[in-house]
Amino acid sequence: MAGANGTVLLLNPVQELAVDCNTPTQRYIHKGGDEDIDVSPPVIDISVIDLSSIQTSSPSAEKELEKLRTSLASCGCFQVIVHRIGRDFFALPLKEKAKWSRTAEDTEGYGNDSELSEHQLLDWNDRLYLVTNPQDQRKFQFWPQNPENFRDILQEYTEKIILLNEVVLKALSRSLNLKENCFLDQYGENPNMVTRFNYYPPCLRPDLTLGVKQHADGSAITFLLQDNEVDGLQVLKDDQWFSVPTIPNALLVNVGDQVEIMSNGIFKSPMHRVVTNPKRERTTVAVFCSPDPSRYIGPAEELISDASPRLYKKIKNYVGIFFENYQLGKRAIEAVKM
Repeated sequence: MAGANGTVLLLNPVQELAVDCNTPTQRYIHKGGDEDIDVSPPVIDISVIDLSSIQTSSPSAEKELEKLRTSLASCGCFQVIVHRIGRDFFALPLKEKAKWSRTAEDTEGYGNDSELSEHQLLDWNDRLYLVTNPQDQRKFQFWPQNPENFRDILQEYTEKIILLNEVVLKALSRSLNLKENCFLDQYGENPNMVTRFNYYPPCLRPDLTLGVKQHADGSAITFLLQDNEVDGLQVLKDDQWFSVPTIPNALLVNVGDQVEIMSNGIFKSPMHRVVTNPKRERTTVAVFCSPDPSRYIGPAEELISDASPRLYKKIKNYVGIFFENYQLGKRAIEAVKM
């Protein structure tokens, strides 16, 4: 909530609220708003893509590219088979985690929802939010040193995601019969990457709360390392919520608004949310990859025709546009349509 001087006040960790909490406080109750919470919807069928095959010129590559294109046009995501450190961090005592807490003026660090108004519905999660690329934008005062190998593992993971992001963007271009570097050329040489470690405590009333409220990502590509044992992610398809299955040691890859823009709406940035579990905690790691904010992005010219007119304006710093609209409960992509 905003204080007297206009600053944002920080909330107590949800992990603490979850202890002996039979019913969440009103600020965390989402039921009765725009959406009811179905904690056991049908499971969606999401394609598992062989990225190593896509990088060849074999007949199997064409098959995988077609599967990729169909999956992203249908539900906006797919899975790829690939030392989890997030769980170790959130298991630390609160006093230890608090060493890397964000400030009221900063989005990075350990914390939870920014309370922007007293009417805001809050998400049932704690998180550690870090800018991991470009390297000169890293704020190491927020990078935990406990577990002691946290920083080394995160830097190595970031390097691998940078390479994987390039492979995925090239595959997306090829699946639309575009030049391989079509989307990469819009991206710039140094992508922006934010890594978010999520901790969802158990909640005895999963019918009332949401771990993350309904939204679409403002990124170009999002890589999600799910909890190997506890489901919770749901995706909206054809106005129905579906549960996203967990494949152990697989990355879920979904396109964000910026790839929907670059593909002129062919690839869909999916609406999704996270539900809570009454008995078990859940941890995930999400990496949000976006173009250099100083570069303009827009629909690939090769995808524009009389039959397929331009749907989106050329824009830059979409992430800034995204957060302005997200705080108002609006979809930013609507603001950049022609």
